[in-house]
Amino acid sequence: MTVGQQRAWDDHWPRLGRTVSELPEGPLDFTEWFGREAPVMLEIGSGMGETTSQLAAAAPELNYVAAEVYDPGLGQLMLRAEKLGVENLRLLHGDAVVLLTEHVEPDTLHGVRLFFPDPWPKKKHHKRRIVSPSFAALVASRLAPGGTFHMATDWENYAEQMLEVCSAEPALRNRYDGWAPRPEWRPVTKFEQRADVEGRVSHDLIFEKRS
Repeated sequence: MTVGQQRAWDDHWPRLGRTVSELPEGPLDFTEWFGREAPVMLEIGSGMGETTSQLAAAAPELNYVAAEVYDPGLGQLMLRAEKLGVENLRLLHGDAVVLLTEHVEPDTLHGVRLFFPDPWPKKKHHKRRIVSPSFAALVASRLAPGGTFHMATDWENYAEQMLEVCSAEPALRNRYDGWAPRPEWRPVTKFEQRADVEGRVSHDLIFEKRS
């Protein structure tokens, strides 16, 4: 970690962050943690926080939760949030599957965002990709009726896998006929910029929980 990222951990983590493996058993009380009742948006894999900080800042009406395994990334996210004056953001360090399975109540999340997850491009590694039938079912079970599962990737065959997997999940419905239009509100990430330079097209997918 850089000096700045370490300072962010020292200054902000006790208030803003929790470690998934150290959470007490049972559902996490987001209302108590944020100090208010508001719709909860979970972003899985916030990376270095460039997009996450902007999205949280742009939606003060949401209780915005970022789950990430990379310590420097969380430190950088806290620095970015501090610079933008973001107050509606909390961070979770650890496995999002464990978080969803053990610490999020069914039918409660306003939305789940998964932007540019690790593509594991080699075919022999595709089984490591986070979007699988069991993951789609888990996300669907935690969404409130009408809640959204928004994914984006610049890897064509991963986008097709996401579309196939989520279309096969009975609790989810695609909001569009195939790919979603790229939302203007989603900031362009460094991964997306690199993909554009390398000639890869980014795809968005937005599914919602059936009522």
